Amino acid sequence: MMFWYGEGMSGWGYAFMSVSMILFWGLVVLGIVAFVRYLGRAARPMGAPDRPTPEQLLAERLARGEIDEDEYRRRRDALGSTTTSSS
Repeated sequence: MMFWYGEGMSGWGYAFMSVSMILFWGLVVLGIVAFVRYLGRAARPMGAPDRPTPEQLLAERLARGEIDEDEYRRRRDALGSTTTSSS
């Protein structure tokens, strides 16, 4: 054979071919995953918050029954006073 040295490919040739094939397919899968994640981020509106605001968390706690209405009003007023004073 013209391209091989001796009788055929050695063990190192087979090992390199196997490792390079695994790396190639790993990079292909990684590229697809990165592309899908990028598309998932692009689908979100630009100004959409990633985390809920403190007021939303407080309303959720009230809805779950963790706090009563008086506690909710007190904490909402406290949040309102800290937000306006820090501006």
